Amino acid sequence: MIDRRLLTNIDWILAGLVVTVCLLGIMNIYSATTPYKMVGTAYFIKQFYWMLAGMTISMLVCSIDYHLLEDLSYWLYGFLILLLLVVLLVGRSTMGATRWLDLGLFNIQPSELMKIVIIITFARFFNNYHSVGGLTVGDVLFPLGILALPAALIMKQPDLGTAILVILIALSMTFYIGPRWTTIVTFICVTIPVAWIGWAYLLRPYQKNRVLDFLNPERSRLGSGYHIIQSKIAVGSGGIAGKGYIQGTQSQLRFLPEQHTDFAFSVFAEEWGFVGCLVLIILYLSLVLWGLNIARRCNDRFGGLLAVGVTAMLFWHIVINMGMVIGLFPVVGVPLPFFSYGGTSMITSMVGIGLLQSISMRRFMF
Repeated sequence: MIDRRLLTNIDWILAGLVVTVCLLGIMNIYSATTPYKMVGTAYFIKQFYWMLAGMTISMLVCSIDYHLLEDLSYWLYGFLILLLLVVLLVGRSTMGATRWLDLGLFNIQPSELMKIVIIITFARFFNNYHSVGGLTVGDVLFPLGILALPAALIMKQPDLGTAILVILIALSMTFYIGPRWTTIVTFICVTIPVAWIGWAYLLRPYQKNRVLDFLNPERSRLGSGYHIIQSKIAVGSGGIAGKGYIQGTQSQLRFLPEQHTDFAFSVFAEEWGFVGCLVLIILYLSLVLWGLNIARRCNDRFGGLLAVGVTAMLFWHIVINMGMVIGLFPVVGVPLPFFSYGGTSMITSMVGIGLLQSISMRRFMF
């Protein structure tokens, strides 16, 4: 059972920020799906259920002493690698991608859960490693191997967006520890030929087209460039104060693709304009800064690394999704945390919040 002393230390600021963004997301999903004729339970109601399920899981996670995860980290890593292999063998395929495991009552996406596991695994490694003068090239070889295997398996599905996120989370935690300049230069020199090989031999044609359409959306106005063009129209037409709730023409006339998932922010921007976007960005910025504050106040290295990893996960989700819908980044299918429709994304993000709560609540205990 949870220690009663911990209940008095619940981080209400963290909880309030998350619930506020979730409720805004549900409201936005209702608007985004209004033009569609629904069969069965509406998306916004499903998202509400996922929010409740996520909050329940988050409370269970925060009731567990996060120090226990350090001993379980490599076991969790091995289990998730096994699940990623199983996905490639017997996973459910949707729109040309094999990312899901069908468990009967529900489906799971192991690549989403790997984000949390890579955070825990890197936190354990760096917690037990103490360098003098910064990380050398030799120091980062083992964590690089830890990262490369799941990233390769996720790319194989293929799921470029999640693979990029896993890599960015790991790199963020590595930079938090502090590599030497020689390590950074070496990494850049190695990355350039690796990126070329990835472009030439690993990326699927549709993934290459997304990058090319990002550079020039006009080359495929009715193809993959259509997403970027319609999204930028939606965001730009919102103006200062927006067109009003459920009044966006791009979403209500169904010009905007995936408007309740990857492009949910475009719907919000069109309806609420610059003012609404500013409010949402301030909420997200507050969430990220509060996560870093939890890391700063943590009394032990492992907890601080966990907090940095979770905060990095949320940060990169936010930056990539918002950058994607306004044409700053290619379309890679990254959802906006707590805002875009999706059960697995909600659960993964809520597990991260549970870890932050666990760290914040226990800072007075040690």
